[in-house]
Amino acid sequence: MSDVESLLGPQAWGEVCGQARLKASAEHFAVTEMLNIEFSGSGEHLWLLIEKREQNTEAVAKLLAKAAGIGVRDVGYAGLKDRLAVTRQWFSLHLPGREDPDLSALWQADLCLIEQQRHQRKLQRGAHQANRFAIRLTDLHADQAQLDSRLRQLARSGVPNYFGPQRFGHGGQNLLEARDWAARGALPPARGKRSRLLSSARSYLFNQVLAARVADGTWQQILADDCVAFTDSRSHFAAHRLSADDPRVAALDVHPSGPLWGKGEPPVSGAVLALEQAVAAAEPALCDWLAGAGLKQERRILRLPIGALTWHYPTVDCLQLEFTLPTGCFATVVVRELVSLISSPAGELDSEH
Repeated sequence: MSDVESLLGPQAWGEVCGQARLKASAEHFAVTEMLNIEFSGSGEHLWLLIEKREQNTEAVAKLLAKAAGIGVRDVGYAGLKDRLAVTRQWFSLHLPGREDPDLSALWQADLCLIEQQRHQRKLQRGAHQANRFAIRLTDLHADQAQLDSRLRQLARSGVPNYFGPQRFGHGGQNLLEARDWAARGALPPARGKRSRLLSSARSYLFNQVLAARVADGTWQQILADDCVAFTDSRSHFAAHRLSADDPRVAALDVHPSGPLWGKGEPPVSGAVLALEQAVAAAEPALCDWLAGAGLKQERRILRLPIGALTWHYPTVDCLQLEFTLPTGCFATVVVRELVSLISSPAGELDSEH
């Protein structure tokens, strides 16, 4: 098993169709945040839609804070976006009693303002509805008929909703550091590092549960003991509340869920509970560490629906993909069901940390 497979798990739809290169240039990986917010037009927060090229989200937040004369904590954004990419994402600046600052010195070829709006609230993590991806795979060596068949399968059935390998850092370094802190029963004092390592540990445990259900073929089946959730909702409920022929299951609107570890009892039972407890029992230090950090049990859907998936071949050795994913989900887990990568992806490819 490769290092990536140990952090994620098996693919759902069999062997990949070939190989390709991901992100030969920043323009080959474009991400646009999709909001479902009606702006108030007034308020203490200035929201900015910014297009950035090869720019780190946190670095842009610091630039905005400095230019506006506010603290970094007064800058909001919905999620971290990939650095080696062209991304359009929203930021908010808390400016109580102040006019809009002059930020014109910031705008240049790789960082430009698309739109701005006043609003009454700060932009919170995960507040956007979805992300729209436009990905170009180059140096493609694969049979087009086989790729077309696989893509139709993904559009119908989705993919396992793994946290992508970039969540764990280069070579899994974030997880290694999380294990070290967990073994000591301590937390990193730096807020950003603490959040990153806790997230890495939680993601790894979720991936282990999902990997087991991909292996036994139940990742897209709702079992009697499951806890289920809707695609765009963080609430969950017992599977027995669904009818056996509920059309929302086949429509990829409702899915089985897996644990995001923390304090509290898992809302599952029977064989599903036994599986989740077995994963937890194999990682007692990480589980205790997450609970001790104050995180509470949450759930994440196991099956990832791929919205509005389209594709074409600009040339015989190039595949252009466009699709929409819910917030917090990874484009790389879609790509890994299609091809193996000639070079490893760089940066953060996820829609939320």
